[in-house]
Amino acid sequence: MQIVITDGYTLNPGDLSWEPFYELGEVIYYDRTAAADIGSRCRDSNIIVTNKTPIGAATIAAAVDLRLIAVTATGYNMVDVGTARERGILVCKVPEYGTDSVAQHTFALLLELCNGVGGYDRSIREGDWQRSLDFCYSKTPLIELRGKTLGLVGFGRIARQVARIAEAFGMHVLYSSRSASVGAPRAVPMDRLFSQSDFISLHCPLTADNHSFINARVLFLMKPTAFLINTARGQLINEGDLAEALKTRRLAGAALDVLASEPPPPGHPLIGLSNCLLTPHIAWMSWEARHRLLTMTADNIRAALAGAPRNVVNL
Repeated sequence: MQIVITDGYTLNPGDLSWEPFYELGEVIYYDRTAAADIGSRCRDSNIIVTNKTPIGAATIAAAVDLRLIAVTATGYNMVDVGTARERGILVCKVPEYGTDSVAQHTFALLLELCNGVGGYDRSIREGDWQRSLDFCYSKTPLIELRGKTLGLVGFGRIARQVARIAEAFGMHVLYSSRSASVGAPRAVPMDRLFSQSDFISLHCPLTADNHSFINARVLFLMKPTAFLINTARGQLINEGDLAEALKTRRLAGAALDVLASEPPPPGHPLIGLSNCLLTPHIAWMSWEARHRLLTMTADNIRAALAGAPRNVVNL
C-alpha cells in the first residue's frame, strides 16, 4: 500500500512522528509538492495525504490504483471530490482537531484589536515610555468587552467555543447560520447580525454560494466602530472592498488569519494597513492540534483500509 504525503511540512515541521503512517504501508514523503510535480508524484499512489496540495481531476484520473485521498484538514476544497466520487475513491477529512486552538486564536486577534498589546510592546522598545512625561500613555483607545456584542457567522464547534469564551468576558453573542432553527435563541438574520454587532467573527466553510460574500454591501451594514475577524477561509471576503472600508475608516479594523491567496502576492491591498492585523494562517498550528490532526488522519486511513471508512465527504 503506497501512501504519498504531498505536503507534510506545515503539519509536522519535525516535532511530531509519522510512525502511525509507516505502520499502514510504504510512505513516500514530501515537505512540499509544486504544481508541476503533483501528477508524477501521485501517479502510483494508493493513498494520497494532502493538506493544501490541490488534487484535481487529472491527478485522480492518472492515479489508476488510487483508493483514498486523506485530507489533513477540515476544509477539503483543494480536492475534486466529484471526480473522486465518480471513480469510487474516498475522500476523508478531519472534522474536529483544532476547535480549542482556533477559538483561542480568534480571541488572541480580538484582544489585540481591543488592547493593542503587541503595539505597546513595540512602542516601549522604541523608547516611547522612557520619553513619556507621565507614568502611562495611550496610543490607541482601549476597549472593554463586557456588554459588547459578538456576531458569529456559522455556529459549528469552533463558533460555539468562541461563544463560550465571549460569554465568560460578559459579551452578548448573536449568530447566523444555515443550520439555525427559526426562532432559536441568539439566531438572527445575516443583515441584522452585521448591523448590530461590535465584532463579527467568521466560522463558516467556504462554498460556491458564499465566496466573497463579505463585500461592500455587507461591510456598509457594520458600525463604523466595529471589527471583522476571520479565522475561516480568506475567500469569504472581497479583499478589495475590505481594504477600502478600512482605509476610509468605514470600518474600525480587521484581524485576519487567512487570505484568499496564501502566501499573498506582493502589493496585497490589506498588508500594511494600520487597522488590519494579519497572522499567517496559524490558528490551527498549536502542537496539540497538529498532533490530533496527524493521529486522526492515520486513524481515517486505518478505518478505510479495514472497510469501515469514517469522516468521508463524498459518499
